[in-house]
Amino acid sequence: MASAPKRLKVAAGSCVRGKGSADPISSFLAWCGRAGVELSPKVRLSREGAVAGYGLLAAEELERGEVLFTVPRTALLSQHTSSIGGLLQEAQESLQSQSGWVPLLLALLHEYTASNSWWQPYFSLWQDFSSLDHPMFCFQEPLEEEDEDEKSPNPPMMVPVADILNHVAKHNANLEYTPHCLQMVSTQPISKGQEIFNTYGQMANWQLLHMYGFAEPYPGNTNDTADVQMVTLRRAALRRAKSEAEQQLVREQWDFLCQLEMVGEEGAFVLGWDEVLTEEELSMTLKVLCMSAEEFQEYKEQEGWEDDSEEEESSTLSNEALSRLKAPCKKLLYDSVLLTLEAYRSDLRAEQELLDRKEAFEQLSRREQQALHVRYGQKRILHQLLQLLA
Repeated sequence: MASAPKRLKVAAGSCVRGKGSADPISSFLAWCGRAGVELSPKVRLSREGAVAGYGLLAAEELERGEVLFTVPRTALLSQHTSSIGGLLQEAQESLQSQSGWVPLLLALLHEYTASNSWWQPYFSLWQDFSSLDHPMFCFQEPLEEEDEDEKSPNPPMMVPVADILNHVAKHNANLEYTPHCLQMVSTQPISKGQEIFNTYGQMANWQLLHMYGFAEPYPGNTNDTADVQMVTLRRAALRRAKSEAEQQLVREQWDFLCQLEMVGEEGAFVLGWDEVLTEEELSMTLKVLCMSAEEFQEYKEQEGWEDDSEEEESSTLSNEALSRLKAPCKKLLYDSVLLTLEAYRSDLRAEQELLDRKEAFEQLSRREQQALHVRYGQKRILHQLLQLLA
């Protein structure tokens, strides 16, 4: 079953109480006019036709590269634009945190509870406390290339209109940043009546569920991933060891990999649809754990260094490369995937049947539905890997 992706519209509302309005859209659009927010006449805000709550839809045919709306930086809700911005600036040293969200949260609390806040029409679109399904959603402006090495990211902010858009991996619009404004631009032709989707980044379903409270049904999320815990490979290697000496070799190989910082007790190998995202770590781990005692001793003496450009090139673990792994490495990875699948409470077929039975699926709570989408996508990736390794 292909259920539409959903999330609470302006998800920050899951943390604060919404304020109703007879016609919140009209009130919000009037506020946009006063705030200098410009919406293209080719788009419209609506509940009808959106996957959940409010959404942005194409009122006319749209071409690639069209500006759908423009939000001046003065209309962004942040620690700097809040009416208590000066106070937050004075107290910035005591408000420091790793995420940088504390000043924004304080600004939101103040503006939301202030009866005369300029942002009230914006808040009218937010959900209330009856819908606490997922964390708060804020935009965080990406760093410029020259700033990527700096420790602290740009502070988060709320972006009116932009935060109404839903996310899908195969999105059709993207938010662009300029010194004076933010613009939502179409990235492909969009048909009349079609919903306009933004992207929150290349996120697996478990990340979307954790951060935004929803997951994309299979096969929508092309960025989905599955994890194989690093210790699972150790476990599989120990299982195939036929003697105490071979088990001791595995332990020494694992300790060596830990020293190289290739593996760890809490780490995981990340598998995507088309390739292994932790390719260096998995390549090295498979290689070392499949060495004989003699090969491992020689490898340790070289301290893990080899002058073999051909082998370096083969470390890119695309699906094609996985299918060409040496037999011992294939077997070790295959066994590790089987162990990973055993950790799930149900198998792929049972969850496929549940997804196919619409009535049974709709009897699940929303959280159960989203968790099912996460598990199902992960299992599909793992089963695909089993086929490649068979």
